[in-house]
Amino acid sequence: MNKPLVGALLSVLLLGAGVAPAAASTATSPDEAQVRAKAVTFAGTVALSNCSGSVVRAPSSQSSAPALVLSNGHCLESGFPGPGEVVLNKTSTRSFTLLNAAGSGVGTLRASKIAYGTMTDTDVSLYQLTRTYAQIESSYGIKALELDAAHPVKGTAITVASGYWKRTYSCAVDGFAYRLKEGAWTWKDSVRYTSACQTIGGTSGSPVIDNATGKVVAVNNTGNEDGQQCTDNNPCEVDESGTVTVRKGINYAQQTYGIVPCIGTGNQIDLNRSGCALPKP
Repeated sequence: MNKPLVGALLSVLLLGAGVAPAAASTATSPDEAQVRAKAVTFAGTVALSNCSGSVVRAPSSQSSAPALVLSNGHCLESGFPGPGEVVLNKTSTRSFTLLNAAGSGVGTLRASKIAYGTMTDTDVSLYQLTRTYAQIESSYGIKALELDAAHPVKGTAITVASGYWKRTYSCAVDGFAYRLKEGAWTWKDSVRYTSACQTIGGTSGSPVIDNATGKVVAVNNTGNEDGQQCTDNNPCEVDESGTVTVRKGINYAQQTYGIVPCIGTGNQIDLNRSGCALPKP
C-alpha cells in the first residue's frame, strides 16, 4: 500500500524535509506534457489523520443527502480489514480537513459512520458525514467531486490529488491489472499509472481525477517499492493465465465506477441494488 501516516513520516525522516509537499515532477515526453493541459485543484479533497481522501457524490446524489468521503480501506481507523472482511454502517466520529482549490484547510468535517469499507477485490472506504452537500457548499463554497459511472480508458490523462500532502501527481492511465496481489490481499481490474505518478506514503486514498472531465475515476492505493513479488508494499500483477509481472516503481489505484450503482436513496450504501458488485459482509 501507499503507506498511511506512519510510512509518510518515515519517508520524511529518511529523506529529509524536502520530501514535504512540493510540485509534481516535471514531465518530459509529449504525451505527459498533454497530461498537464488541464489543471486539477484541491477543491473537495480532504486530509485524514493518516491518509488522503475526497468528498464525493454519485451522479444521482441529492444536495440534501449526507455527504460521503472516499478513501482507502487500509486507511480505516480500525486498521486493515482482513481478506473477505467488509465493514458496513459502523459508527465513526472521524474528522477530515476540507481543502479549497489552493490546498488550504477551510474547515473540519466529521463522520457519522463508516458507510462501507473493504480491502477485498478493491481497497475503498466511504464515510458518511454529519453534513449534507448543500451545507458544505453553503459554508465553504466547495462542491463535491463526482464519481464517474464509466470504466476509465487507457491513455486517459489523470491527476492524483493528495489532501494529506497538498501535492498533485500528473500522469496517464497506463493500463489495467487483471489481478493485483499484495500480501494477503487481491484486487481486481486495478488502474496502473504511467511512471510519472510517483506517489508516496500519505497519498493513500487520494482521488484519481480525469483531467478532461474533472470526475473521479479511481482511488490511489499502492505501488511496488522494492521490486519484490506480491509482498506487502510490493504488489504484483497476475494475468488471466496466472503469469506474474513485477513493475518496480510503478503505482496503482482502484477503480471507483463500480461504487456508483451501490449508492441508493439518501446516499445510503445498498449492496443489493441492481448493478452493485461490491463485496458483501
